[in-house]
Amino acid sequence: MSKHRLLIVEDDFDISNMLRIYFAGQGYEVDVAPRGSGALEKTRQNLPHLIVLDIMLPDIDGYEVCRKLRTSTRTSHIPVIFLTQKDERSDRLQGLELGADDYITKPFDIEELKLRVQNAIARAERESLTDPRSGLPSGRLIEDQLRRIIRSDDWALMDIRINHYQPFKEEYGFVAADDVLRFAAMLLNEIVDEKGTPDDFIGHAGGDNFIVITTRDNVSEIRDTVKIRLGEEILTHYNFMDREQGHITTTNDAGEQENVPLMSAGIGVVSASDYQFADIREITEMAAEVRRSDG
Repeated sequence: MSKHRLLIVEDDFDISNMLRIYFAGQGYEVDVAPRGSGALEKTRQNLPHLIVLDIMLPDIDGYEVCRKLRTSTRTSHIPVIFLTQKDERSDRLQGLELGADDYITKPFDIEELKLRVQNAIARAERESLTDPRSGLPSGRLIEDQLRRIIRSDDWALMDIRINHYQPFKEEYGFVAADDVLRFAAMLLNEIVDEKGTPDDFIGHAGGDNFIVITTRDNVSEIRDTVKIRLGEEILTHYNFMDREQGHITTTNDAGEQENVPLMSAGIGVVSASDYQFADIREITEMAAEVRRSDG
């Protein structure tokens, strides 16, 4: 089971440290940010599955952090639980109006917070909002983005598949394979953050398949960077011998040994200028067809 990632945004060190130790002991990957600006930066670098967000912060308040998260295409899906000393009805309503998923008041029961965190993450995954391994938008959120772009004329979609992922999974195991998916999600976020725009979208369509929606002006540079960096940096997931020989040796269904190339990125790109798309399925099918010709 993949670990869920939490981001604790709290300027009180005693509280943040207590939450970090507690949730790490519950099997979560936990990161901490004492300031709102730092929380936004950490979220861009490595999407958490959920954010526990204090309202009173030393730079920008939690409401503003939540507002920025909700207005960014890449972070709008992340569940947020507000953590605050305030217990006024107006404060709760303001948080919920901004799109917070829940609200808990200090002093709080740590077991209650744990249950709220579990429920919010489970709800997001159950409603096909996020992939449990990568933390990226999936299912319905991807479909929503496809419906959005089909009505516009300045977009390009990248269909990205990790070539030879399944043989790697069979040889190295599902834990190592899940690490590859998390690596790919982090790499895509980093590249799109550097080469794209805040309105670009990154999704995990399932398995070894990701999508990026960007502008036609930026797509070529993003595609080329993903091809190069993923091909180079994914090598760290192999042992020394496999890296040196440039392949892994597996046994096929006939009981014969065969050499399988190391993982790489296969990418198909389509844009609004390629075709007059009438249905979102046409976009994904054409992108997949282009990607298959990319190897």
